[in-house]
Amino acid sequence: MDNKDARGISRRDFIRNTGLAAAGTVTTALASKSLGMAGRMPDRPADSKILNFNERMNYRRLGKTNLWISEISLGGHWKNRNAKRYWGEFANDEVPDDVAQNRSDVVSACIDAGINYLDITTSAECLAYGAALKNRRHKMYVGADDCNLCIRKEQFRNVKDQLFNIDECLRRLGTDYLDIWRPQARTDGSNTDADVETTIEAFDKARKAGKALHLGMSSHHRPWAQHVIEKYPEMEMFIFPCTAKTREKGLAPLKKNVIETDAGYGADQSSSVFKSLRERDVGLVTIKPFMGGNLFASYGKDAFPVMGAGTKTENDLARLTLQCILANETITATVPGCTTVYEVDNAARASYNRPLGISAAERHWIELHTDRRWADLPAEYTWLKDWEIV
Repeated sequence: MDNKDARGISRRDFIRNTGLAAAGTVTTALASKSLGMAGRMPDRPADSKILNFNERMNYRRLGKTNLWISEISLGGHWKNRNAKRYWGEFANDEVPDDVAQNRSDVVSACIDAGINYLDITTSAECLAYGAALKNRRHKMYVGADDCNLCIRKEQFRNVKDQLFNIDECLRRLGTDYLDIWRPQARTDGSNTDADVETTIEAFDKARKAGKALHLGMSSHHRPWAQHVIEKYPEMEMFIFPCTAKTREKGLAPLKKNVIETDAGYGADQSSSVFKSLRERDVGLVTIKPFMGGNLFASYGKDAFPVMGAGTKTENDLARLTLQCILANETITATVPGCTTVYEVDNAARASYNRPLGISAAERHWIELHTDRRWADLPAEYTWLKDWEIV
């Protein structure tokens, strides 16, 4: 690996800069904007200072990381040859030629669109996107973790193994550092405070070694996520699900929005997670915008690679869903997985068109469609319903 990346940052400069950084360390989704962060938002930097800036794309500040990232960013997952799930790993760490070409084309489309953040969760994604980003790593911020080595597994809940986790991400990506290390917590919320503190300790060592700049956390469990956000100021950003059904708890005058049984984590469950994020200046990247693919009738039917443009109905549905999610200004970015270049272009248009708003007819159409698919979620995705009132 080069001693300097394409931005001209040496490892020594990186370690110095990360040390300084560490020292300073939807009312309804289908309607109007949410409340902004308490206090005055820092001024947006000059366009020339925003990584991979495109004048059509909108950028938001990722909380106390002070990174300005594209509100439409890229999730690591994509359809596999069976048209359903992404690859979790590749045999012998070898990326198949068709996958390498597909991911390279998608990353090229993202760069052209002004997308500047990539979120990775598997070893296969590290390999595929590492190859796709070769000689253009400087165009994208990268947040990563390996689901096979993360704190979801009891045997890896120690500093040594989490440092190995980071090293394996770096090796497969072919890079010297991560912009964000964002460990993945257990989906049932059973990770302990000691587990969180292990990741903080591992991150501190990785930061000092110049291997990671910022710390985040990913969770599918809402009360646990709120507890971690409120207890640990070391968390600079968070990742959790958000769909077009998601709305902020407490803003609507409904009893079910403001009263909740104590889930046992000590956080104030009567208030919104979004409020906790704003008060602590924690950036938010949301996942599962399309309900794990279940928003679309064609999910699991179109074989990889999907070379066509898709149906107008599903393209409109995807774009308007992303616009609905981004109506919540507490959300920094949403990260759809994109299998084709056209899917990237369509997702980017959600940001390009967002200032124009959504018509009443469009809102009615997407509400009807979303409600129908929401009611028919398969058993493995019904947990998403816990993220309706957040």
